[in-house]
Amino acid sequence: MTTAKDLFIIAIDLKRSVGQGDLSLALAGAELIDLMGAGAVAVDGDRIVPGGPSTLDDRFLDEAAAGLTRQAPYERIEDWLWRRGRDLSAAYQAALEKNGELKPQQSGRLSFGTERVEPADTPARRRAADRWKEKEPVLAALASVVGIDDERSDDEAGLDDEAVTTVVAAVHDAVMELEAVRQRRTIENRAFANLWRGP
Repeated sequence: MTTAKDLFIIAIDLKRSVGQGDLSLALAGAELIDLMGAGAVAVDGDRIVPGGPSTLDDRFLDEAAAGLTRQAPYERIEDWLWRRGRDLSAAYQAALEKNGELKPQQSGRLSFGTERVEPADTPARRRAADRWKEKEPVLAALASVVGIDDERSDDEAGLDDEAVTTVVAAVHDAVMELEAVRQRRTIENRAFANLWRGP
């Protein structure tokens, strides 16, 4: 189990609307934090520095590690989030469905794409729920960034690792940037529609 997988399960399990783009950025951040925990990478300022070989035992983390930039000046965290995060939410959903960890939704819960799904009752779901109940700091901080737990303030996050805090802050900035892009497109589309509508 990884933080990213736990975050994805929590995002589906709770009755909150989460944008796939926002969630994908947070999943990329969660993967980076897990890679740091495994010693596969370190953070130096705003750069991701690859570490030595490590046993990850997770397909997504293996893919993430394989995609690291291994030559100086290395990749910026923000650039990693956008590159790695592209369609990452959909990839996690497809993998969990294939493994039988997601099932068709039985009630009016949150929809991802056209198909409504919810977590099956598995050890993975119970583990994610336990971490959520315990308000595990990294999981709670990433969830808060995408609006899953808006009752928790930033001061309560309890992150005591500077590198992890840096990654969470980068995820927050990327999500805010994505929202700004959405708002700009909405304004442009309205202006375009008004132009064609005329006075």
